[in-house]
Amino acid sequence: MQLSLEHVGKTVGPAVHLYPQSLSLAPGAVTVLLGATQAGKTSLMRVMAGLDVASAGRVVVDGVDVTRMSVRQRNVAMVYQQFVNYPSMTVAQNIASPMRLRGDRDVEQRVRDIAARLHIDMFLDRLPAELSGGQQQRVALARALAKQAPLMLFDEPLVNLDYKLREELREELTHLFATGDSTVVYATTEPGEALLLGGYTAVMDAGELLQYGPTAEVFHAPKSIRVARAFSDPPMNLLAAEAVAGGVRVQGGEVWPLTLPPDAPKRLTLGLRAGGLRVVARPGDVALPGRVELAEIAGSDTFVHVHTLVGELVAQLTGVHVCPLGDPITLYLQPDSLFVFDAEGPLVRSPARTARVH
Repeated sequence: MQLSLEHVGKTVGPAVHLYPQSLSLAPGAVTVLLGATQAGKTSLMRVMAGLDVASAGRVVVDGVDVTRMSVRQRNVAMVYQQFVNYPSMTVAQNIASPMRLRGDRDVEQRVRDIAARLHIDMFLDRLPAELSGGQQQRVALARALAKQAPLMLFDEPLVNLDYKLREELREELTHLFATGDSTVVYATTEPGEALLLGGYTAVMDAGELLQYGPTAEVFHAPKSIRVARAFSDPPMNLLAAEAVAGGVRVQGGEVWPLTLPPDAPKRLTLGLRAGGLRVVARPGDVALPGRVELAEIAGSDTFVHVHTLVGELVAQLTGVHVCPLGDPITLYLQPDSLFVFDAEGPLVRSPARTARVH
């Protein structure tokens, strides 16, 4: 399916849910809608599905204007944050329901195949109420996959599951999307989820579409500070600076060596993702002495909040590190790993790519 939005906007009374935006989805691929809560992701998906009608612009599917066509007239599958299953039907009957509506053959075998791919084949004779939340969400996902709709919409389907279940289902969905023929739109607030799913990413904020393109390209070259913030977890470290001969001058007067474009503006904002800071020096590093303000252990990483002369920084250190509050600490960074933005927001320079993002 080729789905295109042409200057689509959505208002409800005086409130603007979506500012006019145009977007043409890559057919048969995954497009991730990435943005914080209330960025406009759900509003955009509801317009795509036909659940809501755009206040302005057109929704075009394979060259046909479907803007005012209801969801019942479109072949769309949608999975929500809250799993929705038919409570009086068994798991097998839930999954089979879209197949039977189409009059498909070999329904029972296909139900078993889909259930096995999502590891719920042992629950086929149970009712949804007899399953855990994660298992019920798998049933909802299975029913959506069984529909074989050319457009599949997933509105943060894993957000209400625990960490382990989210990790398992992300990997399974990545494989299922890669082996399917549907155009998939997947909404998330998590940059890591966007990177895992790959494909294309549309970054949204406050009802605006900020950037769209291949996921790795958007991650490595966010075209504005707003995009960089949305595509960094934890949020990107941002430092005020100015362009000078030989590099950039940061707060405190130190000059860091950095090659800038000839037309770079004087006032700059430097961006550094938390993973770009280290506690072990490498050749060419800049040293940032500071004081530990907070240390958080999350999974296999430690997030250290540090007060330095150039500003407040968050470092993401691999492994479990003991960092007592108030202790001195020195962070190190490579100037070439810095993103450079105009102080007003647009990207001036992005770091050279040294590794491929999968």
